[in-house]
Amino acid sequence: MGRIGELDLPERLAPYAPAWVTQTLFAFLCAAAGIAARALVDIFAPGAGPFALGYPAVLVAALFARWQSGALAALLTLLHTWYFLLPPLYSFYPKGPADGPRLLVIVIAYVIMLAVAETFRLAVRRATAERDRQIAERDLFLEEFDHRVKNNFTLVASLLEMQRRRAGNGETAEALASALARVESIARAHRHLYRGAAAPGEVDMATYIHELCAALEEALFRRGAITLACAADHAALSRDRAVSIGLIVNELVTNAAKHAFGDRERGAIHVRFERRPGGWRLIVADNGTGMPAGAPNQRPVGLGQRLIEGFARQARGTIRTESGTEGTVVAVDLEG
Repeated sequence: MGRIGELDLPERLAPYAPAWVTQTLFAFLCAAAGIAARALVDIFAPGAGPFALGYPAVLVAALFARWQSGALAALLTLLHTWYFLLPPLYSFYPKGPADGPRLLVIVIAYVIMLAVAETFRLAVRRATAERDRQIAERDLFLEEFDHRVKNNFTLVASLLEMQRRRAGNGETAEALASALARVESIARAHRHLYRGAAAPGEVDMATYIHELCAALEEALFRRGAITLACAADHAALSRDRAVSIGLIVNELVTNAAKHAFGDRERGAIHVRFERRPGGWRLIVADNGTGMPAGAPNQRPVGLGQRLIEGFARQARGTIRTESGTEGTVVAVDLEG
């Protein structure tokens, strides 16, 4: 309904019929609708306002099929009224002495209506063309901006990777690897802003989380001893929330890969993003050795844990951790 004023039937139906055919058929359709309305009115008020119902028929024809269609609809409704409604009926001969001037006034009114309708239609088309031009410029700007942001992410990731390789295998290398993973998680969310079924500015979480898990699996579990399984429902979330959730996944999976299994050679980590009443739930679970007694309730002091809490607040979520001998489950309940 928002674009009904932009409808141009001859243009819309141009692949199927010439413009004059569309205009003629639409004029007959509008005139027929006016005549049918006239017949209904005559049931309750015979002969009242014989020319009145011609106005909407002419206006609709002119607005949606141009002034030529409106002029034909005006001619058809005038001929019908003159022949069928004005006494003597069924005759094109001159009617009463007042009908001639009245007909002239009606014709002038129709001409004015056609001029106004055509002016309005052309103004709407000009406004539509200007809007489309501005949208095209905006899309071009966004595409250029997106390209530059991707290049910047690539540059930062390349620098971090270069520094990580130079640092060797110590704590510095691990810190740089963690920073690199966080940057890549943000970059991955950015890539989804203009892709998929989500609206612009939103991220489809199912695709995003599956890609994130695939990247983490490739980076952390190259030997295949520890597996990472991922399941996610489709949900369109804003960029900022998606980035925060992605960073939570990145931190939890990385922490589990480093600390959950100790000396064990095999293990499994599961990531689930699912709908729940009133919002969504993110679950990261492992079948590792679990945390020491009381650890889930202690105040987190590590950088990774502090980041997880901060990202959860940004995503409007609350964290709940359960740990035992069969593994650890971290659930983040997110508001809708």
